[in-house]
Amino acid sequence: MFESLDGAATGCYRIDYTWRDMALYALAVGADENDLMYTYEKNMKALPSFGVLPYFGAINTVPAKPKSFSGAYLAHQLVMKELGRTFPIGLHMGHELIMYRPFDPIQGSMVFNDTITRLYDRGEGKGIIVESECPVYDGAGRLICNNISRTLLPEGGGFGGPAPERGKLDYPGREPDVVIDETLSRTQNVLYRLTGDTDAHHVDPEVANEVTHGRGIFMHGLASFGFACRMLIKAFIPGEPERMKRMSVQMRAISYPGTPVQLRAWKTGEHSAIFRYLDMESGKAILDNCVFEWE
Repeated sequence: MFESLDGAATGCYRIDYTWRDMALYALAVGADENDLMYTYEKNMKALPSFGVLPYFGAINTVPAKPKSFSGAYLAHQLVMKELGRTFPIGLHMGHELIMYRPFDPIQGSMVFNDTITRLYDRGEGKGIIVESECPVYDGAGRLICNNISRTLLPEGGGFGGPAPERGKLDYPGREPDVVIDETLSRTQNVLYRLTGDTDAHHVDPEVANEVTHGRGIFMHGLASFGFACRMLIKAFIPGEPERMKRMSVQMRAISYPGTPVQLRAWKTGEHSAIFRYLDMESGKAILDNCVFEWE
């Protein structure tokens, strides 16, 4: 079953960008007046998490996309076709970004193709988890980064595939080494949407209420990823974003515009840390079981 998903890919796309796109992305993930390194073209550096944009990118893509379409959406379509019924796609459950070289912050291209690489079976009535990989290359064909993403499809479980990996971390019993508090602006969702993920759930209250049970619009999961990435660089490798090598998160709760958030991180080695990114109103972890590594 689900043979059509094995190696299925969205197709190859390209996004050309300039320093304006870099600055917009940095602002969309919370850069402020002290972050000129990310927002001013003089001596600019790229936030590594800029590399997640192709995953849901629907702006300035060649060929053009009418809306966001990742490997998870492709899998959703193929599973519905095989099962012969429709159902809503589930939540983005986790994302990992592996860096191989820094982005040119002033001008460049991102060439990418998201491919379904694995299905995890959660059991009968519990759905499946789709894993896909979206490597990103520059215009010369050099690998910049790789995105490994996992998304829940709420139907199709019980097909006999491998069980999902738990990936639960043991956090230290001591206080974190780093605590950073920030507050999302009330238009943070709109600003992040301009970077390429145009899903209506993040801007249209009527559409969002179908997911949030009346709480309205909510933040993009990869916006939370970018917020945490920026905070971690500030804490562990300030002024040197090019040193980041890997960041992996589980997406555990929805975040809302205007919400106070907190990063709590524990250094686990000379070049590694584990962290949580929390909604301070609810106390819930937005991102949990998270790893950050640098060189």
